[in-house]
Amino acid sequence: MSQIDSHPPGSFCWIELGTTDQSAAKAFYQSLFGWTPADMPMGPNDFYTIFKLDGRDAAAAYTLRPEQRAQNLPPHWTLYIMVASADDAAQRAAEVGGTVIVAACDVFDAGRMAVLQDPTGAVFTVWEPKKSQGTGIAHVDGTLCWADLSTPDPQRAGKFYSDLFGWQIMSDDEDPEHNYLHIKNGEHFIGGIPPASPRQPGTPPHWLPYFNASNCDAVADKAKALGAKTYLPPMTMENVGRFAVLADPQGAVFALFQHMPRPGK
Repeated sequence: MSQIDSHPPGSFCWIELGTTDQSAAKAFYQSLFGWTPADMPMGPNDFYTIFKLDGRDAAAAYTLRPEQRAQNLPPHWTLYIMVASADDAAQRAAEVGGTVIVAACDVFDAGRMAVLQDPTGAVFTVWEPKKSQGTGIAHVDGTLCWADLSTPDPQRAGKFYSDLFGWQIMSDDEDPEHNYLHIKNGEHFIGGIPPASPRQPGTPPHWLPYFNASNCDAVADKAKALGAKTYLPPMTMENVGRFAVLADPQGAVFALFQHMPRPGK
């Protein structure tokens, strides 16, 4: 287990579920990942759920607002990316081809955020911390470990994120035929951009979060028993790991990842 006290700029620092049935989602993820839910009031009828692992913040959930449902926004996971200034990040995103969906605003005394959309359509949030640094735990089952950007234009999207966050977008030299692009933030690989060709027609651009699973098959089977839908059953990527893509009972899509070290390492 790794405890996290702060996140470097450009890193994925928080993961948040927007859902149509918050109570059911709490039960599902508590059973699947061992998350302990802690509810915080957000007005007279709403609450924000912080999911904890070993007493540290791991993720969150809220109920989609009526205006979001009116726009036919489905249940989904949203990634937050650490920045020094949410205002500056929003301004920069607009300058390099993105769209500001929600202008920079304070979230009580926790931090400051802005909701942005890249030029190809994927939505994400930037986070400027105050009292909340985001996720506080990593490298154990049920923690965020990776994210893939599903986009019809990997090159355009890659340039946008590189301009905005300074990410290095790198080809996989060991597997050039598949055209998978790795995302490197500083010294750390944090995600990737798969090639556009296998994408299902009509799938909106989106970020797909991966959660650690020391036994991908067992967790995928448990998720299915709890009502999840399997989009991609567990499969092995040689010398990388084993992964699966699922949707929770309300429809929010996520992935599992089981690290498999290379032989001799």
